[in-house]
Amino acid sequence: MTALDPRIHAIRPDLADIRLKGRVEAERFVAGEPFAVIAPTAGLYRHPAPDALLASELLYGEPVQVFETTGEGWSWVQSEIDAYVGWVGRDALSPDMAEPTHIVSTPRTFVFSGPDIKSSPLAILPLGARIALSGRAEDANARYGRIQPAGAIVMQHLRPIAEPLPDFVAIAESLAGTPYLWGGRSAFGIDCSGLIQLALGLSGIRAPRDTDMQQGELGQALDFGRSLPALRRGDLVFW
Repeated sequence: MTALDPRIHAIRPDLADIRLKGRVEAERFVAGEPFAVIAPTAGLYRHPAPDALLASELLYGEPVQVFETTGEGWSWVQSEIDAYVGWVGRDALSPDMAEPTHIVSTPRTFVFSGPDIKSSPLAILPLGARIALSGRAEDANARYGRIQPAGAIVMQHLRPIAEPLPDFVAIAESLAGTPYLWGGRSAFGIDCSGLIQLALGLSGIRAPRDTDMQQGELGQALDFGRSLPALRRGDLVFW
């Protein structure tokens, strides 16, 4: 059988995605169940422990497939955004979430308790979080989108999912000063490949999660003769 990358295929010796039956060996195969992330961010870990390696990160509203949940409150999942596989805290997931309509298009935004910038904030959501709008409201300060299950966000901070942002370099530049976090994918903390993936994704270009995948799959190799001035805005450099 052809070896599959376990980072992006739900494979373990004891358990695997039923869609891989016949392609891999495992003690049992199960169908994933659809869930969505309900925390602003949720760590995706290599092992079901809070001190395990943070392999990646899931953002609010992103869909996942859940293959197993332990009695200790960990779920083994696969992201439907980039196919990454890992363990996430069960409390960060819900099976009941409306289909997202908008995406956060600024580095961070508040979810207010109501359509009023003076109302109490319920949460802070990062760039890339996916939101289901249930209505709109307006006051003297701003226009708001009401979100499900509760809260309101300034509409200026949202963009319809079907309308990608036009400039992925500008998106990356908006995150200048974000703390480095191995495995991070958000404005709260991000790593190099997470920055590339997030910026490209918001501009409508699907990108894999890790640097080696990006180097092998994105664009085409350039021969710039070690002359940095020959590089153009938006070129990706790997070393």
